[in-house]
Amino acid sequence: MQIENAPILTIQHSETGSSPGAGQSVIASGVWQVHTLSRRGVLKGITRTLAALKHKDTLDWDLSGIERLDHIGAQMFWNAWGKKRPSKLTLDPRQEELFNRIEKASGLSLARHRTSPLHWIIVLGAGILNFFEHLKAFIGLIGLVVQDIGRFIRNPRTGPWREISANIYHSGFQALGITALVGFLIGVVLSYLSAQQLKMFGGDIYLVNILGMSVIRELGPLLAAILVAGRSGSSITAQLGVMRVTEELDAMLVMGVSHGYRLIMPKVVALAISMPLLVVWTDAMALIGGMVSAKVELGLAARYFLQELPEAVPVVNYNIGLLKGATFGILIALVACHFGLRIKPNTESLGRGTTTSVVTAITVVIVADAVYAIIFSGVGF
Repeated sequence: MQIENAPILTIQHSETGSSPGAGQSVIASGVWQVHTLSRRGVLKGITRTLAALKHKDTLDWDLSGIERLDHIGAQMFWNAWGKKRPSKLTLDPRQEELFNRIEKASGLSLARHRTSPLHWIIVLGAGILNFFEHLKAFIGLIGLVVQDIGRFIRNPRTGPWREISANIYHSGFQALGITALVGFLIGVVLSYLSAQQLKMFGGDIYLVNILGMSVIRELGPLLAAILVAGRSGSSITAQLGVMRVTEELDAMLVMGVSHGYRLIMPKVVALAISMPLLVVWTDAMALIGGMVSAKVELGLAARYFLQELPEAVPVVNYNIGLLKGATFGILIALVACHFGLRIKPNTESLGRGTTTSVVTAITVVIVADAVYAIIFSGVGF
């Protein structure tokens, strides 16, 4: 039983044909759309017939009798033709546009797969050039911030005090909760794991030394910086990016308002002030967590812990931790502002720039911490 409006392929032979395939005409009729092609048995039969006609360049194709044709049906013909139009083809004028689109798409896909054997050198060179471009812009941003800070010192009355205060609140005060939670849990984990090992050698009293030095000198500043980079760094980049998308940055330039003096410098100063305070806060929470864990695991009293801590950790380590905090804060703000100003006015660039900003800020913080570890390797022990 023949299905109504089913796609039909009719092959007509001409008596004048002198070679196999010559003088043959393929006439298509019916409805060549997905709802008819997907009927049971139809697609398999049509596919088998088209596969038998593939690579026969002497065939005459007549598609003018097709009632309705969609992209799926046209693509089946296109594949049977070897992804190029046959020399003898009759189309309905309404079908020309559909096959033109398929022909253009096929040409683009072929061009997209043509890659040079030296493509990796091109990618490597582009990456190196992109790195130096970012480095040049970052150094220029540092110079701009230094100039704005000098201007602020010369004339503090007209400085952006409100912007600095707002950034200290958003980047510092609002980060107290997450830094306290993470610091406390890190202190608990570090104290618990250290206590397990010290029990084996009877060195319970040295838990204060291990916990104090590791938290105050290394973990406290690094934890606070990573949390601030993920929380406040992304916020700064997104804020500047949205201002780029909404053209607020261009409006500020038109009004003669400096981006560096009103947007970048307040964020750098605010993080330089709030980060050392967050380091002290994170250190305190981590030590409290370690103190609680030491009390539970080793039975060390809190009074003993507090009495031994000043002797176990020299004062210079506190200064190194505060110096790290200020440096990390400045670097996070500069990296966040750098990528925020480079965002293009579209949402895709905004998301990609924010992600790159966070990853780069955390990487820069870890590199800076390694540099500090080398510089102060013989200090504070």
